[in-house]
Amino acid sequence: MGIYLNPGNEGFRTAIRSEIYVDKTGLIGCTNRYLNTEQKYMCVSRPRRFGKSMALKMLAAYYSCAYDSRELFEGLKIAESPGFSENLNRYDVIFLNMQQFVIRAREHGLTEYLERAVLGDICETYGNLFPKDTTILAEALEKIYAKTGKQFVFLIDEWDCVMRERQKYEDMQKQYLDFLRNLLKDQPYVALSYMTGILPVKKYGQHSALNMFWEYSMTDQSFFEEYTGFTDKEVQELCERFSMDYAEAASWYEACHGDRIKV
Repeated sequence: MGIYLNPGNEGFRTAIRSEIYVDKTGLIGCTNRYLNTEQKYMCVSRPRRFGKSMALKMLAAYYSCAYDSRELFEGLKIAESPGFSENLNRYDVIFLNMQQFVIRAREHGLTEYLERAVLGDICETYGNLFPKDTTILAEALEKIYAKTGKQFVFLIDEWDCVMRERQKYEDMQKQYLDFLRNLLKDQPYVALSYMTGILPVKKYGQHSALNMFWEYSMTDQSFFEEYTGFTDKEVQELCERFSMDYAEAASWYEACHGDRIKV
C-alpha cells in the first residue's frame, strides 16, 4: 500500500464502524456496470457535505487489489449483488485528493509536483517496468499496461479545486486540464475514472479537455440521486433511531442549506 497507489481501506473501515453509517454501497453496482465502457468516465458534482469523499473511500476499499476487503462489505447491500465478487479487489487504485496537491504545490508547478509524487509511489511496486528517468505519469502507466495488462481505477477528490483558484492561476488551470486529458482520455489502462467536485465539468475558456466525462450534477442526477446525500426515508429512520423530530431536522437543514446558497 502507498499514499496514492492503493492507499488502504481504513477510511471505509472507519465509516462503517461509526455511530452513524448509511449504506450507500449500491453505488458500486453502478460503477461496476460502467467499468471498461464508454461511460467509464464519471464526474459527480455536488455541494459540500453530500458524502462525495466518503463514496471515494468506499470505492477504493472495494476495487483496490492491495488488500482483501470482503469482510468490510459483509451484510451491506452490494454483497447481495450477483456481480459483487467479480470486481472485488481486482484493480490498482490511484487515489488523488487535489486539494492536498494544490496546498503542497504552491511553491512548485502543480502537475510537475503531482507527477513526481505519484510516480514515486508507483515506482515502489512497478519501478522495474519503466525507465528510472520517466517523469510523465501517463508514460509509466502505459508501460505497466503494455507489459502486464494491469488496469487502474482513478479516484479523484475535489478535482475542481484548481479551477476555483484565483484567475492569476489561469496558466496552472490550463496545464492541469491538459494533464488530466493526457492521463485519462482514451487510455487503455483506465478501467474507471470517478471524480468528485463542486463545479461541473465544462469548457473552460478555449479548453474542453474533459469532454469524455459523463456529468452527474444536482440538476441531472440520473441514478446517483439515492447515493449522494440522504434520502427522505434514510433521514426519517435516523431521526427515529436518535429520537429526533423529523420536521425540526428538515427545518434546520433547509435553513443551513439556504445560508450556503447565499454564500
